[in-house]
Amino acid sequence: MNLLLLEEADFIGPDRVVLSDRRLTHMQQVHRSAVGDSLRVGRIGGLMGTAQVLRLEAREAELQVTLDQPAPAKLPLTLVLALPRPKMLRRVFQTIATMGVPRVVLVNSYRVEKSFWQTPFLEPEAIREQLILGLEQARDSVLPEIIIEKRFKPFVEDRLPAMANGTRGLVGHPGNYPPCPRALDESVTLAIGPEGGWIPYEIDLLAKAGLQPVQLGERILRVETAVTALLARLF
Repeated sequence: MNLLLLEEADFIGPDRVVLSDRRLTHMQQVHRSAVGDSLRVGRIGGLMGTAQVLRLEAREAELQVTLDQPAPAKLPLTLVLALPRPKMLRRVFQTIATMGVPRVVLVNSYRVEKSFWQTPFLEPEAIREQLILGLEQARDSVLPEIIIEKRFKPFVEDRLPAMANGTRGLVGHPGNYPPCPRALDESVTLAIGPEGGWIPYEIDLLAKAGLQPVQLGERILRVETAVTALLARLF
């Protein structure tokens, strides 16, 4: 945890917070904080800064916070992602939050198993928990927007073209396609498929919506690896 993220409910005054959950445990066991110590903090959805430990007890800590720094800039990106398998989904949420992706659209695909949509990891609180872990790692305080689109065709035909308008549209897919571009200085809409890849019908629809297929080579990558590799290459 490189940043203590503060919830609205933590504040007992304009510059005072009280912590009594896993963040307190982290302060005690990892930071080994003491009264007078300074910690990096951020208000979820707001500014970041520092906090001084005013009181530290077994069950709670009181901190005085100074929030005067903006959160780091997000990537100029909308990520359209075929729903990964549940165990991988948690890691993907952390990865996209850590890497600064501002908006993710989870979509269905022919190769996405129907049971994936029933996972409790798609519950709002479960999503938020993983995103916060990613923000804590990266020292960021602004949560990504997560949009769920269970119907592929209506989303790609009716909503994706407007979403991708004015951006560089790309879809990652192995095959005889141009290499993924590097170090872009423009906004991007990027689609990444399931581990088995998009089917040809889906590639065609994505292309009609303005997304050009690109590839990273011959190897078939796990979803979380593909996300990391493509973002690192694009930006």
